[in-house]
Parts: sequence; C-alpha cells; structure tokens
Amino acid sequence: MRLIRCFIDAELIAGSTINLNPRAAQHLLRVLRLQSGDKINVFNGRGSEFSAHIASVRGDQACVAITVPYESIRESSLAITLVQGVSRGDRMDYVIQKATELGVCRIIPVLCERSVVRLDERQAQARLTHWQGVAIAACEQSGRAHLPAIELPVRLVEYFAHLNSSGSNSIQRVILDPEATSGFSQLPSTLAGIELLVGPEGGLSPTEADLAKQQQFTAIRLGPRVLRTETAAAAALAVLQALRGDLA
Repeated sequence: MRLIRCFIDAELIAGSTINLNPRAAQHLLRVLRLQSGDKINVFNGRGSEFSAHIASVRGDQACVAITVPYESIRESSLAITLVQGVSRGDRMDYVIQKATELGVCRIIPVLCERSVVRLDERQAQARLTHWQGVAIAACEQSGRAHLPAIELPVRLVEYFAHLNSSGSNSIQRVILDPEATSGFSQLPSTLAGIELLVGPEGGLSPTEADLAKQQQFTAIRLGPRVLRTETAAAAALAVLQALRGDLA
C-alpha cells in the first residue's frame, strides 16, 4: 500500500495534534477519500517526518494526531543548486517538479535576455508561491522530507553580480553547452556540491554565456542532441545523481 504523505508547515512534536490547512485537508478528504483513523505520514519540509493518523473530520476540516518519528534517508550526498532560466507555464512547473524529485537542494529561477517570460515584482512573488506548491506536491510524492529552497526570480546578470560579491570558490559551476568537448563524467569524483546553469527556451545569449565562463562555469556537453530547456534540466540532474549522487 502506498504511503500517503502530507506537508505541514509547523513544528512537529510526537503526541500533538494539528489542524490541517484547507489545501491539505481537501486533498486528503476529497481527493484521496481518507477518513478518521486513517494513517498518514506528515513532514514539515525541514527534515522532520512523523507517522500520524487523522484524528477527526468535521466537514472540510481535519485534525491529525502525530505519533512517532519516521526515519527516512532521502537526501542526496551531492548538494545541487539548479540555476534555471525561467520558461513558460507548464514547462517551468515540470522543471520544479522533476528537480525536486531528483534531489536538488536549491533552485534559483533567472530571467535571461532570451526569456519569453517577463515578471514584475507582484508576478514574481505569485510565481514563487506557485512553484513552492509544486515542490511541496513533489516532496509528498517522492518521499523527501526536505523542501528545496526556491528563490525569487532574478535577472541572470544580477545572479552573476552576487557571485562576484560572494567570493565563494567552494562549489563546481557547470553550464550546459552543446558545443562543449567535456562531459559530466569528467567532473571531479570528489564533488560535494554543484551549481548547474540551464538557459530558457531560447538558450543563453552569447554575452550571457561569456559572463558564465568569466564566473568559472565549466561548459559541459550533455549529448549529441539539442534538448528543450525542461528536458535538459531533468536529464542533467539525473546524470549528475547517477555519477556523483544517489541514483544507482
């Protein structure tokens, strides 16, 4: 039987009871048709996960009783930050979903010269909230107890400027480039962390690609074919986890 998991943004303590938010209650009661007494797992996205059961149901409201900690090792040994060019609608949702399933710890959406999407401050915040919901659902499905940190979208040049000011050289930076001569297998075997930059639908401009190389991004060739942005991100993450992470 599939283990049903529910995200709760709260401190989880054995023996306590928590009222579910409307989204979670509707999903458990209306979509999954659970009833009082049914067992679930709850997690808070910060590593805590507990066995629990639905203690009471009242209309569209539900309360869960938390019982004992649930031990689950789902996080990769390879800390991956995905720097993803923002793409349209479902494409970006797909990237967020698959990146979460594939174990990334951080996602930085960037707006590039060739990005089709343009966001003002209000739209960026709304999009971030939506993406966080996509990541929550992906964690519930995949068994992860840690939500990836998703940042507000920024312009790619601003992201590069932050790298200049941070002064950090402790991470391997990689950019996908179909003209590159190196592959992922040539990255150091002792790699502990990586930042992967993937362009939007139209790819990175020559200026942006040059700026990436100035920031010590290593150009990596994923394969002989040019992939769509959402396919490239998922494929690259899978390769990284297979070579240096936790995919067997």
